[in-house]
Amino acid sequence: MPSWKQIARRIRVPLGFVFAAAYIWLARPTKFSIVIGSTISLVGLAIRAFASGHVKKNEVLTTSGPYAYTRNPLYFGSLVLAIGFTVASRSWWVVLIALAMFVAIYFPVIRSEEQFLRAKFPEFGEYAARVPLLFPRFRSRQSSSDSFSRHLYWKHREYNAALGTLFMVAALVAKSIWLR
Repeated sequence: MPSWKQIARRIRVPLGFVFAAAYIWLARPTKFSIVIGSTISLVGLAIRAFASGHVKKNEVLTTSGPYAYTRNPLYFGSLVLAIGFTVASRSWWVVLIALAMFVAIYFPVIRSEEQFLRAKFPEFGEYAARVPLLFPRFRSRQSSSDSFSRHLYWKHREYNAALGTLFMVAALVAKSIWLR
């Protein structure tokens, strides 16, 4: 029988689409909430883009760029993105659902990925002792000459996060007009 971590890994993307539909239904956006929320979400997108341009999945343990400050910059960027969208929604139901999803889905997924990294890369233990799990420590002891790679950004299809964000903002704008 699969563990919850395995189930969470499999359902997180389809569940995200279900949540997006519920989000649009529950949201009560205003022009102001959309501007503030979208600004916060853009910061999350930038974090995700920067992280995506550094990670070499399953090849090497990535410790450069944002990975020098948090072991999970992609998830941290997703968290910032989600905060922006909850602000834009002006709905406590959205806040509660987003929190529940993060705790029930993303923390188990993070733990599962860390188990994999610990088994694959012997240096992961030392890295994990030095770099926080999710919330960045802005004083890094890691120096690296690795720089952002546009090739990696495109390879990981991180542009899909930007397209999804654009779609959701457009849906919020449409809903705010409809609610007037």
